[in-house]
Amino acid sequence: MFLKAYRGLAFPELPGKVPAMHRQPFIDQLREYALRHTEEAETISAFMAFVESETDCFCRKLAVGHITGSAWAVDTDGSQVLLTHHRKLNRWLQLGGHADGDPDVLSVAMKEAEEESGLAGFSHIGPGIFDIDIHPIPARKHEPEHLHYDVRYVLRANGSLDYIVSDESHDLRWVDLDEVETLTTEPSMMRMVAKWKLLRVAVS
Repeated sequence: MFLKAYRGLAFPELPGKVPAMHRQPFIDQLREYALRHTEEAETISAFMAFVESETDCFCRKLAVGHITGSAWAVDTDGSQVLLTHHRKLNRWLQLGGHADGDPDVLSVAMKEAEEESGLAGFSHIGPGIFDIDIHPIPARKHEPEHLHYDVRYVLRANGSLDYIVSDESHDLRWVDLDEVETLTTEPSMMRMVAKWKLLRVAVS
């Protein structure tokens, strides 16, 4: 098990560590997320411990793991989500990618969504972070196995829904919420389906 409990939801500072200014806005987002999702305390605690202890948490060069930004990209009425058949991982996933040093993870998610879909004009909806997940990425070429600390935001597509498949994907597809499980039963994907069904009612 790669998650480690981290002293509850108060998130006291790690001994001898003071979060750098570039990390503080993101830490504040995590604290707000923690208040909304107390049922995810273990994952949130591990995520917070990583961010507070690793100055380079947003950088891909950090071999143990790094933060990535993802988009739960929905259509105009929120009935469908845009998924990618990821070329490297060969699985259906949400759009997203590496922060590459950028601490504005929402901006990262938007940029990745636009680059991977060819769509423009996404808008962020919902109360901040939508979901977080920590998962291992297999070793590949000269890159050792490591963890992705993934941060997901709900982005609504404005305008045309005609996507363009990038070289990072085998395919893209708009998928009805109840049909996501026909492509993947990965736990975090199904968790986001359930979360979005509830949030969609609140923001519609």
